[in-house]
Amino acid sequence: MAIGIDLSGRVAVVTGGTRGVGAGIARALLAAGATVVAAARRPPDRPVAGADGRAAVFEQVDVRDADAVTACFARVRDRYGSLDILVNNAGGTPYRLLADSTPQQAARVIELNLVAPLTASLAARAVMVDQRTGGSIIMVGSVSGTRPSPGTAAYGAAKAGLENLARTLAVEWAPHIRVNTLVVGMVHTERSHLHYGDAAGVAAVGRTVPLGRLATPDEVGEVCAFLAGDRCGYVTGASLAVHGGGERPAFLDAAAGAPSGPPSFRTPATTDPEDADG
Repeated sequence: MAIGIDLSGRVAVVTGGTRGVGAGIARALLAAGATVVAAARRPPDRPVAGADGRAAVFEQVDVRDADAVTACFARVRDRYGSLDILVNNAGGTPYRLLADSTPQQAARVIELNLVAPLTASLAARAVMVDQRTGGSIIMVGSVSGTRPSPGTAAYGAAKAGLENLARTLAVEWAPHIRVNTLVVGMVHTERSHLHYGDAAGVAAVGRTVPLGRLATPDEVGEVCAFLAGDRCGYVTGASLAVHGGGERPAFLDAAAGAPSGPPSFRTPATTDPEDADG
């Protein structure tokens, strides 16, 4: 028996769904038949559309503004009749050693990557709890929350907290609402050059992954769509790694005498969290 992903009739909100991983998630949900709302601070450069030509609807909202998020979800419910899926994807961080950061800068990173998903989840629950079919909430986590994260310490701490939050909410909100986490590794997006340099740098970084390359946003999206649907109806409180096998242990290359890679492959990101939607 073929196992398909059918989200027909479902309404999904993807925060930061206008670019990068968020756009890949929006496309996958559209392809599965869902109505998709991309909630972000800025509209996309071009419509985020699925293979059938349907496009995500843009809702302008700052996910750090709890009242604005609550109002956005109420509009979604009133317009489409339900809110079935929330994907907490919006996030980001610049590269900055913690000793070079101010407490205010670190707090903004934690606000965007942990506090905002928490408040968005609460706003979604207020809608989902009254629905007969409940709902599904997916946190987009990061491998930075599972290992040391030098240069992005506050981000890594926030993502670690996000994974724990999901496991706790899965218990508190069961059985009506499922809550899970995608633990995402390196993804090749339109902003990869900010982190990894030119095409050669991206390829070199990809070779450090056991599968030999970075993920695409659509690959992350397809896993997200699967986790959101009924085929995963008994899955909650789970953390699903989407990282190509993780990172090749450094000692293997060290033992073989191979260099770990030139410093240019660790080019810091210049994105400011104030501007990061996904």
